[in-house]
Amino acid sequence: MWVSFSQRSTANEIMDDFDLHDDVVFQTLRELDFINHYLGGNDVTLSALEQLWKPIPKQLPVSIADLGCGSGELLRLIAKKASRQNRNITLTGMDANPHIIDYARNQSRDLANINFEVMNVFSNEFQSNKFDFVLATLFFHHFSDEELMHLFASLKKQTRIGVIINDLHRHPLAYYSIKWLTFIFSKSTMVKYDAPLSVLRAFKRKDLRSILEKAGIENYQLKWKWAFRWQLIISCQNKLSSH
Repeated sequence: MWVSFSQRSTANEIMDDFDLHDDVVFQTLRELDFINHYLGGNDVTLSALEQLWKPIPKQLPVSIADLGCGSGELLRLIAKKASRQNRNITLTGMDANPHIIDYARNQSRDLANINFEVMNVFSNEFQSNKFDFVLATLFFHHFSDEELMHLFASLKKQTRIGVIINDLHRHPLAYYSIKWLTFIFSKSTMVKYDAPLSVLRAFKRKDLRSILEKAGIENYQLKWKWAFRWQLIISCQNKLSSH
């Protein structure tokens, strides 16, 4: 079957069903953690966060939200990193699927500074929150350009320091590689279906630049990272509070 990479796919991923639960979701989350760990995905976010929080005095309270947090693995890595640096941080993981949030809470129960909330990022409840940093890994490709335009504009107002986006590059090599790897190694039917589709729903550089322009965002850095990831850092430059 011929596959087009010229435009973002609008097909729905299985993960977009918020009623999914139990072993189907949990196996998928475990495999996503494995992919992010061994293909360098976590480093894309962690290196950007290190860049942005480095000038901040370590004793100053800093709040970080992770949108579409999945298992909470990234937040656990950040909590450990902050502990080594003696930083004062609070971490909030958000996902619209309550079953995923329950799983993340269970996986993170030994870390007191991580909180998890069932939250829709387009809700008034979410948009009334403010954070110092907002993170999103493999999350933004789930939404249309129009939805992303509104979400970016909202996050610019909600975030004091910076928004860090870690998402996929829509590219034939990325698509066929992940299709082959998941076919051979994945035990999750969801991963086998969603992983290649995620690449088709993902971004070329021009896509992200167009969305950011429509959202009124000019102050950002966009870099390509291995393996087929975009690292997008939006500087919000709002006043850091002592909350």
